[in-house]
Amino acid sequence: MRIPSAVESVHPVAMPDTLLDAVRRHTDLHADGSGLAQTPIAGLTTIRATAPTELDHAVSRPIACLVLQGVKEVTQGTRTLAFQAGDSLLITADVPTRSRILRASVAAPYYSLVLDLDAAVIADLSAQMPVAAHADDPAVRAAPTDAQVADAALRVMQLLDRPESVPVLHAARVRELHYWLLASRHGQAIRRLGWAEGHVQRIARAVAVLRADYTRPLPVEQLARAAGMSVSAFHQHFRSVTSLSPLQFQKHLRLIEARRLMRAEGASASTAAFAVGYQSVPQFTREYGRLFGQPPLRDTLQARSGD
Repeated sequence: MRIPSAVESVHPVAMPDTLLDAVRRHTDLHADGSGLAQTPIAGLTTIRATAPTELDHAVSRPIACLVLQGVKEVTQGTRTLAFQAGDSLLITADVPTRSRILRASVAAPYYSLVLDLDAAVIADLSAQMPVAAHADDPAVRAAPTDAQVADAALRVMQLLDRPESVPVLHAARVRELHYWLLASRHGQAIRRLGWAEGHVQRIARAVAVLRADYTRPLPVEQLARAAGMSVSAFHQHFRSVTSLSPLQFQKHLRLIEARRLMRAEGASASTAAFAVGYQSVPQFTREYGRLFGQPPLRDTLQARSGD
C-alpha cells in the first residue's frame, strides 16, 4: 500500500475561496448578453465584461459596487472617478451618472459585485451604532475596499453554492455586509440613507414617483408633497441631492429608456419618443442629441455596428 508523503494529505484540503473566485464562478455561469448576472438574493448582482465598453448613461440608485478585476470610470456632474480591483464605488443618492469600463479583456475580464443599499437596514443599524459626525459627502465616491467589507461580501456570495441556504441565511449576511459598509470609510455618506426625514430620503420619495410615472407630466407641487416639502425647498434640495432639476431628472429617465427601446427592441425614434412621453419628435431628437452626443438614428446605428 502506498504511504502518503509528508507533503501530501489523505483528505485534500480545498483552497480558500476569494471574492473574485466566487463572483467569477457565478457570473460565468449566469451572465446574460450584457454581462449582468442576477442572483437569487434581491438587490445583489454580478457583472462581467470582456472588452472596454462605450459610455453608459443611467440614473443610478444607491449602490455599493466592489470591483474585483479590471478598471471602471464613473462621472457624476463634473467629477470623474476611476476605480480598479480592490476599490469600492458608493452611490448614496439617485443621481445621473455616465460610466464605462476602461480595462477588460477575454483573458482578464472585468468583474464586479453590486449591492443595492437598503435604507431600512441602514436606519436600523445606524440606531445601534455610535453617532457619526455629520459630513456633506458627495453622492458618488470611491475608495479602497475595507477587508471586513470584502470578507462579508464573500460570505454572501458563498451562499449561492448552497441554494437551500439562501432563504434561511441571506438576510443576516446582507445585513452584516451593510454593517461593515457603515463601519467603513464610506459610513458617514451611507448613513444619510437611513435618515427617514433627512433630505436624501425625502427627495428619494419624490424620485420614486418620477421613476414610476416619468412618461406623464408631473406637477412640481405633487412631487413636493411626496417629499413633504414646500415647492421652493423642494427645488433647492432636489438639485442639491441629484444635481438636476425635477424636469431635467424626468428628461434623463425618458431619454435613457428611449435609448434602450431603440437599441434593445428595435423601436424607431418616433415610436420610442411617444412611448416615453414626448409629444414632439423634433424636441425628442434635440434633447437626445444633447444628452448622448448625437441624434437617435446615428447613435443606434453606431451601437449596432459596434464601432
